[in-house]
Amino acid sequence: MKGAAFAFPLPPSPWGMLVMFAVATVLIYVAIRKEYEPTLLLPIGFGALLGNLPNSPLNHPGGLLYILNDIGVKTEIFPLFIFIGIGALMDFRPLLAQPIFALMGAAGQFGIFATLILATAFGFPLNEASSIAIIGAIDGPTSIYVSSLLAPDLLAPIAVTAYSYMSLVPIIQPPIMRLLTTRAERRIRMEYSPRPVPRAGLLAFPLVVTVVIGVLVPASAPLVSTLMLGNLLKESGVVQRLSDTAANELTNISTLLLGLTIGSLMQAATFLQIKTLMILMLGLVAFALDTVFGLLFGKLLAVITRGKINPLVGAAGISAFPMSGRLVQKIAQEEDFTNHVLMHAMGANTAGQLGSVIAGGILLALVTAYLAR
Repeated sequence: MKGAAFAFPLPPSPWGMLVMFAVATVLIYVAIRKEYEPTLLLPIGFGALLGNLPNSPLNHPGGLLYILNDIGVKTEIFPLFIFIGIGALMDFRPLLAQPIFALMGAAGQFGIFATLILATAFGFPLNEASSIAIIGAIDGPTSIYVSSLLAPDLLAPIAVTAYSYMSLVPIIQPPIMRLLTTRAERRIRMEYSPRPVPRAGLLAFPLVVTVVIGVLVPASAPLVSTLMLGNLLKESGVVQRLSDTAANELTNISTLLLGLTIGSLMQAATFLQIKTLMILMLGLVAFALDTVFGLLFGKLLAVITRGKINPLVGAAGISAFPMSGRLVQKIAQEEDFTNHVLMHAMGANTAGQLGSVIAGGILLALVTAYLAR
């Protein structure tokens, strides 16, 4: 299962090549015109053009795209480099000041496991079903990492689906938020008087999380450790250049090369299948269910705390950081412009980032144990 497949491209049929050129053009269009996740959809779209060029040496041994696939995707290096950068950008203070939001980060992953059951019911084997289900985390690097290990043949459609839905968070989540919450619930004000987080706590957090998650869910260790390394660089305050490099140059270069490589795997012979449409559908279901479970858990906490928690915050328990947290604030202020729930939402959002990594590790462990039987 390890490593993404990179088939030697057969001469594509004229219609297949034209369809893939159209798909690539659409990705480039929405990246530029609509500004939907342009940092990845733009290189993915261009990579799709390159991957479908007939007789191109780029895709054969010794070619640029073949080499990038070998060194960056098969080894899972590119997603892990991106996680170092994500860690360097994250601030865990809201979560550490209000640990209850860790529960929302956990609730925001339930849709992944519900979709896993649904995908297996549709006939997908467990490894493919797990790779499809992780799309619900709305975390591109985690989706790529898990699918490259479990279902490399599905890597291209899963990656494109994951990043496409990341770009559509502001479109998909609001209707679900409004449907599952009342106007009164959306107007709930939350007090923000968090306990100050000592610097020792900020430094200890990435170390403790790495050890605890690495021991309890070993399959998550690569993702958790790189995320926490980036955060430790940031919070240490003594390696600013390394922190800045991780958050900027390392992330940007890895994202560019990863996008080109993923796009080149979108070859007509393997991409234009009914399975691709099913992945798109199930990925959307996973995303919606994660949002639904987060909101329902938020409503439960609102009842338990007698109206002290705004249920909207539960929608930020997915891993689309920081988009989902900001979106919660926007929806809350539609009802009351003076209502500020951003810091609470960011606590749930950072918890969701950790939750998606742990969920990915659980899926890896689950499939590994199943295949070892």
